[in-house]
Amino acid sequence: MPQVTRDDIVSVLKRIAAPDGRGNLVSAGLVSEISIQDGTVMFAISTDPQHVKTMELLRAAVEKAVAAIPGVSKAIVALTAERPPQREPGPRAQAAQRGQAVPGIRHIVAVASGKGGVGKSTTAINIALGLKALGLRVAVLDADVYGPSMPKLFGLSGKPQAADVEGKKMKPMERFGVELMSIGFLVAEDTPMIWRGPMVMSALTQLLRETAWSETDVMIVDMPPGTGDAQLTLAQQTPLSGAVIVSTPQDLALIDARKGLNMFRKVNVPVLGIVENMSYFVCDGCGKRHEIFGHGGAREEAERLGVTFLGEVPLDRDVRLRSDRGEPVTATLPDGQHAAIYRDIARKVWEAVEQGGLARPAPRIVMDS
Repeated sequence: MPQVTRDDIVSVLKRIAAPDGRGNLVSAGLVSEISIQDGTVMFAISTDPQHVKTMELLRAAVEKAVAAIPGVSKAIVALTAERPPQREPGPRAQAAQRGQAVPGIRHIVAVASGKGGVGKSTTAINIALGLKALGLRVAVLDADVYGPSMPKLFGLSGKPQAADVEGKKMKPMERFGVELMSIGFLVAEDTPMIWRGPMVMSALTQLLRETAWSETDVMIVDMPPGTGDAQLTLAQQTPLSGAVIVSTPQDLALIDARKGLNMFRKVNVPVLGIVENMSYFVCDGCGKRHEIFGHGGAREEAERLGVTFLGEVPLDRDVRLRSDRGEPVTATLPDGQHAAIYRDIARKVWEAVEQGGLARPAPRIVMDS
């Protein structure tokens, strides 16, 4: 396959007229920075907020034209609109503005952390597998574009296949009976993702809405760590049924976990509970319990903030080794202690989702039909 260049993309875009008669898309300054990663081309087209719906036809036509360029394996084109400053909408308006439901998926649950390094992705995959063990139909979306971990944790590689003749949708990858989609399947493992906010959101929107998911009871979204623009926008534009916060017991991690919790509350997403990861360590030799990072901090924080404490997960070498090999403990050692802990957390998460988030300060999310 020939190597596509930025000039190849610009040449095609210059042949497409701008919607207001101001020349072409490029000369009118409507095209954002163009990103090319292993044949996947991504960029955004600027538009007035009032014209987003009518611009959708143009967006689709541009995406088709770029996808036809030799060397392009996939084109991802998004619309971006600059909005004037306006008053923060209330909870009811925020719920109404939330993204449209994804066909075939009943519930979407975000697994998030206020900072990196707390074991969020490992927790996310084992919660997903715990939900699968409950007999539910489960999918996972790896939303951590800058550091996708799910392909490695699932032990999967390769590129997704087209789900239809037109190539408009991708088939999700699958292992352990759980469907998965990740940007890690579309770019090389060592490729740095030097993307700005609009590009990240464009990629996530396509991964979520242009994947041919099967009928799913619950999708787990492995969120990027932190509380920046990408995390906030994802929480606002995805029809989340709730969020799970992962933290370690230490004070610094709990401060960041509190920020993550408050972010979800701000956009009216129910917080289903907090998981304390790396809660303690049991020595293989003497059997003595060591609380390396402290202990009980997440439980106390949950009680203080009025959210459910979902459970504590001990630090364990075997969990780490199995995760590195793509053999998550809940699937490959189902009779072990850690699998039982994750299944119990998954059960509590599902009960909270089914009950609309339990007794949360934030009201129950309203999803558009």
